[in-house]
Amino acid sequence: MGHATMAEYDVIVVGGGPGGSTVSTLVAMQGHRVLLLEKETFPRYQIGESLLPSTVHGICGLLGVSEELKKAQFMPKRGGTFRWGSSPEPWTFSFAVSAKFSGTTSKAYQVERMKFDQILLDNARHKGVEVRENCSVVDVTESDGRVSGVVFDDADGIRQEASARFVVDASGNRSRIQQGVGGRRIYSDFFKNIALFGYFEGGKRLHEPNSGNILCAAFDSGWFWYIPLTPELTSVGVVLRRDALKRVQGNREKALMALIEECPLIAEHLSEARRVQEGPYGEVRVRKDYSYCQEKFSRPGMLLVGDAACFIDPVFSSGVHLATYSGLLAARSINTVLGGVPAIDEKACFAEYEARYRAEFSRFHDFLVSFYDMHQDEDSYFWSAQKVTNGAGSQLEAFVELVGGGSSDEGALFDSSLVESVLEEGARIQVQAAFGESFDDEPMRTGGLIASTDGMRWAQPAF
Repeated sequence: MGHATMAEYDVIVVGGGPGGSTVSTLVAMQGHRVLLLEKETFPRYQIGESLLPSTVHGICGLLGVSEELKKAQFMPKRGGTFRWGSSPEPWTFSFAVSAKFSGTTSKAYQVERMKFDQILLDNARHKGVEVRENCSVVDVTESDGRVSGVVFDDADGIRQEASARFVVDASGNRSRIQQGVGGRRIYSDFFKNIALFGYFEGGKRLHEPNSGNILCAAFDSGWFWYIPLTPELTSVGVVLRRDALKRVQGNREKALMALIEECPLIAEHLSEARRVQEGPYGEVRVRKDYSYCQEKFSRPGMLLVGDAACFIDPVFSSGVHLATYSGLLAARSINTVLGGVPAIDEKACFAEYEARYRAEFSRFHDFLVSFYDMHQDEDSYFWSAQKVTNGAGSQLEAFVELVGGGSSDEGALFDSSLVESVLEEGARIQVQAAFGESFDDEPMRTGGLIASTDGMRWAQPAF
């Protein structure tokens, strides 16, 4: 039986979360026709509520949603507080330590993802993306050895087929089409953990100015996150080691409450709180096998973005950062090929995408391996961060830049707005050109590409 066939698009994006909204918006802003298919109807529940400065002040600035985020009055996050390793007392870091996150950019947000993701998806619509919710993509189509479109069931249950020059899978860890790029999903042996989480009202807060910090507390069976989403609402989750996985079998609520009692710092913060038992926050949820990486991130005509490509243990809240950063990289690759000027072929653009995304994932992965050594103190962790990132500043700065999402030295992750970054770059170009100097940055790797002046495409280095 044939499918109803839609008009052809330049790009089809599968998934309306932060990664999908980012890539679709940045491509549509270049005048290309983009279709975004989302299987659910927003707003919808999602975990991953603690953002990094690179997302808030970099990606969200490029997308043009900075004012919307301010209006939403999300909880300000100035850093993190950890009871971790050999130090008996909690220790705190501030984003302001790094010059990359100085001034007004030295904070991020704790967000209710239902609200944050809605802001990004509505912005995609506003920027020209054709968004269709309640549409489930079931497969990709191929033509002449490349992905050429998708097959999906629309909101009325009618199977349809849409074609495009590029398909982006941003549908998350449960993607139904990621196998379309080929290769396997490799799960981490080191981070083969499980997360059990719920929501509480009336939990205590850290003392100012750190009341909005994420609190992470290690204990014998694993570690807890404690994320203040509003003055009253707190996201609380425990990540268990593989030898403690049997603890979550049976009644999830009883398991969570028992584990809280085993961690004195979290138990104290929740001593006067009650668990939310109704609405989208009323369920105690489980997520397992969440650290993995695909063997391939792309094939001709198709890219994997965000969790469809890889995900790492959430102790440093890297999920939304990796999703939106990969969305930016994917948009650059697609915009470059679709724009045709300068002429850089798809293979080179996709190779740049994969190299940069894998490098960012690897930085978090390699540091987290050392961070899980509970015999170290915070100074040792700072040293490990500098080793992994090859940071030129102090060890503490290297740590803050890594956990703030800024260790890649990607300029677009620090600019407060696209217009501002273009103006600053334009001024730099004029000054350097007057002295006969090259104004291009160095590529990340030998034979690699650099970002264009406006950050929306790739360019060849001048040398």
